[in-house]
Amino acid sequence: MADRIRVLIVDDIPETRDHLAKLLGFEPDIEVAGTASSGAEAIAEATKILPDVILMDINMPDMDGIAATERLSAQVPSAAVVMMSVQGEADYLRRSMLAGAREFLVKPFSSDELTASIRQVYSREREKAGRAVIAAAASRAAEPDHLGTVVAVFSPKGGVGRTTIAVNLAVAAATELNKKVVLIDGSFQFGDVAVLLNLNPKDKSMFELVSDLEGADPDVVNSFTVAHSSGIHVVLAPPSPEMADAITPAAVKQVVEALRQRYELVVIDCAAWFNDTTLGILDLADVVLTVLTLEITSIKNIRLFLEVAEKLGYDDKIRLVLNRADTTLGIRVADVEHSIGRKVDNTIVSDGRAVVYALNRGVPFVLSNREAQVSQDVLRLAIAMTGPAASTGNREAREEDHKATQKGKSLFAWR
Repeated sequence: MADRIRVLIVDDIPETRDHLAKLLGFEPDIEVAGTASSGAEAIAEATKILPDVILMDINMPDMDGIAATERLSAQVPSAAVVMMSVQGEADYLRRSMLAGAREFLVKPFSSDELTASIRQVYSREREKAGRAVIAAAASRAAEPDHLGTVVAVFSPKGGVGRTTIAVNLAVAAATELNKKVVLIDGSFQFGDVAVLLNLNPKDKSMFELVSDLEGADPDVVNSFTVAHSSGIHVVLAPPSPEMADAITPAAVKQVVEALRQRYELVVIDCAAWFNDTTLGILDLADVVLTVLTLEITSIKNIRLFLEVAEKLGYDDKIRLVLNRADTTLGIRVADVEHSIGRKVDNTIVSDGRAVVYALNRGVPFVLSNREAQVSQDVLRLAIAMTGPAASTGNREAREEDHKATQKGKSLFAWR
């Protein structure tokens, strides 16, 4: 079968190799193309048979799985590595991802977990390859009509102002730059976008959207967005955390690809941790706005994220945003740049009074206090994401409409 996933099994224990081969033998879309008993043998075999997925044990005598994966990433980049280990510590996961692994399975795992991981990494790699081909063709054609820009706002640490920046960036691009903007709350368990915009989810959220999703018709997808008085449209997070389990990476990809056909700018507020869905969003994004603050824990997490991002191929699209850049905490911007090994691209000042006041009212500060320095910093960021300012003739009308809509409302006036 042309679409069968060709798998190479690497484990130094013969019984484990045989057991995995038998499990995969029952899957009609998976073919065991070969086996290897060591890291060195895995490299030689993978170079010869060019598998789609490599099941790699982490502990082997001559060359461990991490070292072998690092070499395979360079020599056979088309093969996606799924690391296997009896040890599930965070350090093993981090080292595996840095080496180029796409998934990490902790032994013992079920047959369903194994096959799901193989299919997910295979699908993700095929999608990335397809996007690369499409992007190259689009670049050569230089067609005037193009898809909207997808901006993922991410931070490996919570509490750095990620959601606030995402919301105000989207609103600034719409009101000040006259862009057609959609904002997606990608923190599907505990999203706060609805709170910051004073929107009631009701029966319109990502949960309802993916539940009724058929194909990727932009009109159908757009019907599940919520219009905000600033002019942006919003795809809200589900109202209950347990609903997030129904939102798959494939469904999110469908939604994003459909929305970028209709909107000039797609802003996604990502969750502050790595999972399949977040990785899928970062894969799709044209720009990854990575937010940090002048705190040692934030700087440490950013440094680790940048190491992983380089291995995952995100390095060229990352743009670092230093939030609360003028706070006096004993750490200078130069210290941060030296620690993480790259320059900060944009800075946003700290303005606790304006930001918290706007948050508690459910009104973005770029609307309620557009002359403030923090608003101007976000506007500069929006310009960097979308280009020079377009006509702003409808800005005043939107602001008046927004004031009328928001008058007398606050977070505690939800209904």
